[in-house]
Amino acid sequence: MSEAEARRLSDEEIQAALDGLSDWDREGEAVVRTYRLKDFAAATNFVNAVAELAEAARHHPDIDIRYNRVRIALSTHDAGGITRRDVELAEGIDGLHAG
Repeated sequence: MSEAEARRLSDEEIQAALDGLSDWDREGEAVVRTYRLKDFAAATNFVNAVAELAEAARHHPDIDIRYNRVRIALSTHDAGGITRRDVELAEGIDGLHAG
């Protein structure tokens, strides 16, 4: 992980990043979004795709599945908050959902 990726973002940087993300919000030291999918099978397929993306990025979200809803929370625990890595993974997850 580069120094830029590991650096905790300022409140202003986080807000600017959220302005560029669809339906993500800040909750404390994480960015979160809940996706609504067709059914449980679609939700689990989506989670599996997110898992592959996260593994490739070596950055792992907290995921909660509730039937057809998938809540994802991103935070860089080593940095103690939100970093560029979280924003980049959120963008990638949005791309999976849109695709």
